[in-house]
Amino acid sequence: MSGNQRLLLVEDDDSIARSLTGPLESAGFRVEHVSTGAEAVSARGADVVLLDLGLPDMDGYDVCRAIRAHSDVPIIVVTARSDEFDRVLGLELGADDYMVKPLGTRELIARIRAVLRRTGGRPTGVDGDDRLTVGPLSIDRRTHRIHLDGEEVPFTPKEFELLVFLAEDAGAVRTRTDIVEHVWDANWFGPTKTVDAHVASIRRKLGSHSWIESVRGVGFRLVEPSGS
Repeated sequence: MSGNQRLLLVEDDDSIARSLTGPLESAGFRVEHVSTGAEAVSARGADVVLLDLGLPDMDGYDVCRAIRAHSDVPIIVVTARSDEFDRVLGLELGADDYMVKPLGTRELIARIRAVLRRTGGRPTGVDGDDRLTVGPLSIDRRTHRIHLDGEEVPFTPKEFELLVFLAEDAGAVRTRTDIVEHVWDANWFGPTKTVDAHVASIRRKLGSHSWIESVRGVGFRLVEPSGS
């Protein structure tokens, strides 16, 4: 699961941030580190947030409240505050888990994965935007509906997941391995030609082969066809 998960690390202590970033990246997470509450609230594209409470510009609880007001991205509070009151307050404000420093990295990674499993691991930007748009193509992750030029296009669940995965980073190449691990399962041992078959079906439904470009020997990328 973690190979495609973007993790926002909100920590004002650079030494702590560095000590966490290495193990998290080794576990397969893509880590973005910010050191202020303002940066955390304005960040985009995270699938899970690790939030320190002792920030220089805002109280971490206010950051948690601000994120939760417009996003359901999983939040794990990471702090030196160990009082029961602080734990309860953090959870009541919308945190999904609460960990007290010093941290054991193996437990932290296990907690992150557990939270992602509970929440479905659905990619959700910190801004709470469930809609992806690429030119005339609109994808609503909340309702699982796809529209092209205002007309709804029916997709199977796997086709939908594959298109969302490509659209989340439109223009970037997604390898077949990344696609299989994200859309199917990291332990799936079926033929990678299954990916090609789904890509072909998506192209047909979108009415143009140009929507998904093949990158020989690598994978696929979603682009808006010229003149669309």
